[in-house]
Amino acid sequence: MSEHPAVTLRPVTPDNVRALCALDPGPGMHAFVAPNAVSLAEAYVHPLAWPRAVYAGEEPVGFIMLSLDTERAQYWVWRFMVDHRHQRRGIGAAALKLAVAHVRALPGAREVRLSFVDAPGSPEPFYRRLGFARTGEIEDGEHVMALDLAAPPA
Repeated sequence: MSEHPAVTLRPVTPDNVRALCALDPGPGMHAFVAPNAVSLAEAYVHPLAWPRAVYAGEEPVGFIMLSLDTERAQYWVWRFMVDHRHQRRGIGAAALKLAVAHVRALPGAREVRLSFVDAPGSPEPFYRRLGFARTGEIEDGEHVMALDLAAPPA
């Protein structure tokens, strides 16, 4: 893992939306995450969506979208990707930690959940390194993992 510029999460704007849509998770990764254009369209029609551009310095390098249901205190990482040219540099871990910190400050936040396709090359090892654990649940054919927010940050 090499050094990277400071990682930040920023709102999606007219100035960065095309760059976000052009990001590519890389060969073999398309089975694990929807295209960013699809995620942004879903964010437009889902009021609980919290879409954010992942920046390394001043360059958009990834996308994350949370589902934030504060009424039921249910918080999910709905979509997450880093462009293949910026992977394995610590950017994804930094971005996910920022998203978790955002959720940690929300009402009733006890855990953050996500789901993944269980297939060779899946992101499960990455999520495990950041403290997520399988719940044993399957939702829409994907395995669910959760991060206990009472535990110390990874």
